[in-house]
Formats: sequence, C-alpha cells, structure tokens
Amino acid sequence: MEYLIGGRVDQIIRQGETVYRPAGAWTPTVHKLLHYIRAQGFLGVPEPRGFDNAGNEMVSFIPGEISNYPLSETAVSQEALISSAQLLRDYHDASASFFRELQGNEVWMLPPREPAEVICHGDYAPYNVVLQGKKAVAIIDFDTAHPAPRVWDIAYALYRWAPLTHPDNQDGFGSEREKIERAHLFCDVYGLTKASRVGLTSLVVERLQVLVDFMFAEAAHGNEAFKANIADGHHLVYLKDIDYLQTHVKEL
Repeated sequence: MEYLIGGRVDQIIRQGETVYRPAGAWTPTVHKLLHYIRAQGFLGVPEPRGFDNAGNEMVSFIPGEISNYPLSETAVSQEALISSAQLLRDYHDASASFFRELQGNEVWMLPPREPAEVICHGDYAPYNVVLQGKKAVAIIDFDTAHPAPRVWDIAYALYRWAPLTHPDNQDGFGSEREKIERAHLFCDVYGLTKASRVGLTSLVVERLQVLVDFMFAEAAHGNEAFKANIADGHHLVYLKDIDYLQTHVKEL
C-alpha cells in the first residue's frame, strides 16, 4: 500500500494497480463519464473500478510522472506543453458527445456553464496530467469535471501551463514574452480559433475569481481543507495573479 502525493494528504492510496480516492456525490457521474470516454477509444483517463466497502472510489493506476510545484524540468518542457495541449483537445473531442448520455439527474461538483460544448476537466494543470518522458499521456482527478465551453478549460490550462502568473508567483516561470509565446503555442496546438482567443485573458481572470469564490464558499460550509488554504493565504496568490492579468490584458 502506498500513499500518493497530492492535494489530499494520506487520503489517496495505491494498492497494486488500483487507486483508492475519497468519493463525493458527483463521483458516480464522473465514473459514467470515464467509462464513456474510454469507450470512445480515448484511454488517457483512469478506468473506473467501482467503490470499496468504505465508500472510496476505485480507479486504475496510470504509470508516469505527476509534477507538483515546483514543477520538474520535464513538466516545463516545450514537449510537455505541446502534448498537453493535444491531450486536452483529444479529451474534449471525446467528451463532446457525452451529452447524449445525460439523463438530467447528474451531480457535478462545479455548476455547468453555458454554452456547454464539452465536459471540462475543471483543473487541467501539470499536477493532474501524467507524463511519460516529456509526453503528456493521461489526465487524472476528474472531481471538478462539469459541462462548459472549451475555452473555460483552456483558460485555466493557460494559467497553469504558460503559466499566466504574476512574476512573484513562486509556481510561475519564464519572462512575460516566454509566457505569451507558450500560451500562443498551447492555443495553436489545441486548434483554438482566432475568434475564440478574443477576450481569453479576461476569461482567465474570471476563472481565477470563480476559484477564489469557490474556496470561500466551501470554507463557509465547513470544508476544513479550504479553511486551511485560506488561513495559509493561498487565495492571496490568486488575487495577485488576477491583478497582474487585469493590468496586462492589452499586452497579453
């Protein structure tokens, strides 16, 4: 038995080729999504394996590197950036027809957002993407998946992969010019149209503000993890990044 490193200390366990994770009200919907995606031929997501006697979800283990912060040299490589953009596009395309499977009683952690074009991952960052070498091969942790437009996922992906962060953000790297070039490259590889890029920086700002609002809402409802995050000032990093992006919208 092995505890996996991540955002929930001592809560995610690997035993053999199975990973055990805390489940939520949304987990059955997520499992339905993952089964569907894999049936479409996209195998870059875990295979759902039901629930154990304690109510934890069970999914297949995908071998490779997951990079938490500070990011590894592999995770910040251009190869990882390019392959992560292609991986997100392939996942989105596979999820687009999932709406035919919905019955209207599905539960999502995050509220759907219109126009609902695909099932967004909701947290598409290096710590949720499996690398084999420098190639992004799989996506994990679909707790935050929800119906939304493609650009909603891309906005957060750019924040994490470009990364569109304040120069003082210790999780960021590169000059402003390098960040812009990486953001352009991600959009190019994904195949995002020129029209869809209009206002994209402002959408990153909105996505971060929604995240901060979610943190405070969860803390108000007694979520101890978010209470601790706020006490540690995690939200201040996002607010500083928001201010930086708003100040540099024109250049970006």
